Order: sequence, then C-alpha cells, then structure tokens
Amino acid sequence: MKILTSAGREGLATAYLAETETGKLIEFAESVQPPLPLAEKWVLMLSSLFGCPVRCAFCDAGGHYEGKLSKAEIFQQLDFLIESRFPDRRVPVKKFKVQFARVGEPSLNPAVLDVLEELPRRYDAPGLMPAVSTVAPSGRDAFFERLKEIKNRLYAGGRFQLQFSIHTTDPELRDKLIPGSKWTFGRIAQYGERFHAPGDRKITLNFALAEGAPIESGALLTHFDPEIFIIKITPINPTHEAVRNDIVSRIVPGREEGSAIIEQLRAAGYDVLLSIGEQEENRFGSNCGQYIRRHLEAKESLDEGYAGVDDAVCVGIAESQTGRR
Repeated sequence: MKILTSAGREGLATAYLAETETGKLIEFAESVQPPLPLAEKWVLMLSSLFGCPVRCAFCDAGGHYEGKLSKAEIFQQLDFLIESRFPDRRVPVKKFKVQFARVGEPSLNPAVLDVLEELPRRYDAPGLMPAVSTVAPSGRDAFFERLKEIKNRLYAGGRFQLQFSIHTTDPELRDKLIPGSKWTFGRIAQYGERFHAPGDRKITLNFALAEGAPIESGALLTHFDPEIFIIKITPINPTHEAVRNDIVSRIVPGREEGSAIIEQLRAAGYDVLLSIGEQEENRFGSNCGQYIRRHLEAKESLDEGYAGVDDAVCVGIAESQTGRR
C-alpha cells in the first residue's frame, strides 16, 4: 500500500488516501476527541470496499464501486495507523475504537468478519473496542449471524459497538436517502434483541438528520426497546452529494432545534447522544469518500452533474449553515 496524500491536524483528525498493490484507491482516517488526549481515546476509521454500491444520498463514498477489500488490505490500513505510533503493536489507549465506518458498507464484505476474528491476537490493545456501522442491506443475514457469534465470543461485556444508520422514521424518505433493499425497522429490532446480551453496549440507531426528515419517538417505540437501543443524532456533513442533492443539515451547532429533538426522545425513555464533530474537520474535506473523489475528478470528469460543486462550495456551506433553517 502506498500513501498518496493526507490532510488534517495532529491532535484532531487525519485522513489518508492510499493506493493498493492492484492500483485501486482507498481512504482511512484517525481521530481523537478533544479535550481528551490520545491515551484516553483514539479512533481509527477503516474502509471495507472500493467505493460503495449503496449510494446514500449525502455520502461521497457511493459510486465507482470496484469490489471488496481483502483481509490483508484492511489490515494494511490498521498496520499503518498503529505502527506509525506504536511500532511494537502495543496500544496503551484506554478506549481504542476500530470502526468499520469509512468507505463501503461493511456487511457486504465477509473479510470484515475475518479481521474482527484476528484483531485481539494481532495487537496488544486492552482498550480495543471494534465498531460496525451499517445500513442493514437485505440478503446479508449470514454476515450478521456470524457477527453476533464473534461479538459474543470475543467482545462480550460492552467491548463492541453496533450501529444501524437509518436517518429518519419516515420509510419513504429513508428509501430516498438509503437506496436499495434493506431491513425494515421491525427486522432491525428483532435482530438487535437477539444480538444484545447482558453487559453489552446498547445498539446505536444513528440519525444524520436532514431538513424535512422526521424523527418521531412514537414510531421508534413501536419497534425499538429503549433498554436495548440508544439514539445518536449527528449533522449532515457538507459533502459533494449533499450539496448536489440539496440536502441541508437539520442539526447545526448552537441551534435550539437539536435540543428540542433530544428532549422529545429522552421523554420517550431513550438515551440520546448528540454527536457534533469539530467543524475544522469539514475544512479538511475529510468526510467519507471525498479524498478518492478529488483524486478521480482531477483525472477525469466522472459525472457532468458534479461540475461546479467543488470543495470551496462545501466549506462555504459548512460555514453558512450556522444561521440557516
């Protein structure tokens, strides 16, 4: 694997663009959570696919899909990040999160499970906590059943985090935001109830909330037990696709609406996490898929519809949304 470029800031986040031995592009990232030092929390975000066939409406990782990363290619990302700081592969970090949440839907690649099997043997990392973020595509039952078995065997007692990204309680709008066949809320809930064991972390339901995207506590309570599921609310990042599809974040730092949504959900009995990253990360253009996209568009125009939607526009939107409804 050859590192082509990187951007970010030490003490916050850095994203990397690399080329594999087969000439395919891959990106991955690391971050900390100020004011916590790296010794307290270190997060590595890995890609599992070359591009992504799901094509979520506000994600730049979709399109230009070229297949699955091998187990070795996934570990190349990890080895680079870990050995750059800890050459002996001993990671003395209290909370060391390895997230399959960069480019690609992880459940479409069985090699993710092979990596999860080997992680505890490959690195000396007492604080290791893997995390899988998924939109729950249909037809991946075997993946999720094996994931449950691996979690119970290797990561019991709260050392694993599972997240379902659903973004709205409106089924029709969910289909627009996340195209393709996927599990219903009922199917997610049934699996979650079987996946969750005593001592486990609650399963996260992630809502990257857009303007006009409802999140109704009543609809959630119909399916999701607050004793098993936790709600995470995040902004829509200023990606190229969000700009192109005119998707505006409903959650903006300092806006009161976010507090109202949280109060409604907490009143229904849910634990709620409002997760707003450092705004400086938007200036890096470090959202999923943006580095690969920049590289490809520098070589050729993949889609005339993207013309004029450049990084400066995305940064401008990130800066202006503070006062936008």
